[in-house]
Amino acid sequence: MRQATVYIDNTALQYNLNRVKQLAPTAKIVSMVKANAYGHGVKDCLAALKDSDAFGVACLQEALEIRELGYQQPITLIEGIFSADEMQIVINQNIEVVVHHQVQLDWLMAHKDAYITKGLKVWVKLNSGMNRLGFQPHEYAEIWQELHQLNNVRSITHMTHFSDADGERFGLDGIEYQNLIFSQTIHGLEAETSLSNSAAILRHHQSLHSDIVRSGIMLYGSSPDYPSHSIQDWNLQPSMSLRSEIIAIQNIQVGQSVGYGSNFVAEQAMRIGVVACGYADGYQRISQTGTPVLVDGVRTQTIGRVSMDMLTVDLTELSQTNIGSEVVLWGRSTHGTVLPIDEVAAGSGTVGYELMCGITARVPVQVET
Repeated sequence: MRQATVYIDNTALQYNLNRVKQLAPTAKIVSMVKANAYGHGVKDCLAALKDSDAFGVACLQEALEIRELGYQQPITLIEGIFSADEMQIVINQNIEVVVHHQVQLDWLMAHKDAYITKGLKVWVKLNSGMNRLGFQPHEYAEIWQELHQLNNVRSITHMTHFSDADGERFGLDGIEYQNLIFSQTIHGLEAETSLSNSAAILRHHQSLHSDIVRSGIMLYGSSPDYPSHSIQDWNLQPSMSLRSEIIAIQNIQVGQSVGYGSNFVAEQAMRIGVVACGYADGYQRISQTGTPVLVDGVRTQTIGRVSMDMLTVDLTELSQTNIGSEVVLWGRSTHGTVLPIDEVAAGSGTVGYELMCGITARVPVQVET
């Protein structure tokens, strides 16, 4: 069996969900499980997140997978439906939909006489400045009124998405501009609101009211505003660990190089460990020399270029390390030491989200409860 293995910690998922509850005690919680639960595996994670009020997904296929697994919690299609054919399935499966453009509204109106008994829950999205999805502020009230008159709509939730909840926007607090647009636009249109993503939950929970919060990356033990804050700062626990082993050791001298392209050349005598993990497993090829790694629970660093199946690490100060020693590429070691995924992602100029979602199919997964 391949030494590189992903471990999913359901206890950590539950812990992080409870952190959401602590920070937003009066809000309903939509746990985002799109992209196969951020690479964690939906079928393995839902049990740990079952105390969520609802699940959020990106497409109908993801919603139907949850239904097939037997979960009956509300499910929200965060991007809405993508074709008229999907509307009848949504109605039959009692799935909530986001409406963010006129065509989706037209599809909903075409079914205005369907599903009248219970009605469909609709989220209407305002483009408050993200400029990705949503109705413009000047057209929002009219759209809301149209939805309000449909027999097949049970309730409407006002929704927007922050582009800069993790920092500043044009020198101002990251949510200030968009929150003002949102508040002005929905004034007088009484309904539940959903504004807060993970960054807003963590950074703005004391000042921002959101009836429904959408917790995503914080559930999976990554900080949305790293490096400003780490998961330790936010009291989160890593839910995914990528571990492997040392499979070979080389002793090199001054002037000798390591790996493809010879882009690392030793300036001193070094002890080098070869790890069974590479970009075919999901570890970024562009990760730079110096990216942190744990060997037997001790922090060291990668050196040289990442290969398809292997990478190399500095063992010069780890004289007791041998073939078979545990290597943690990110997450928690069996020694209890934690290497946050955000630090590893920084080594390749990306974010923890991408590493989580990038684990490939050949890597076995073990679930820890």
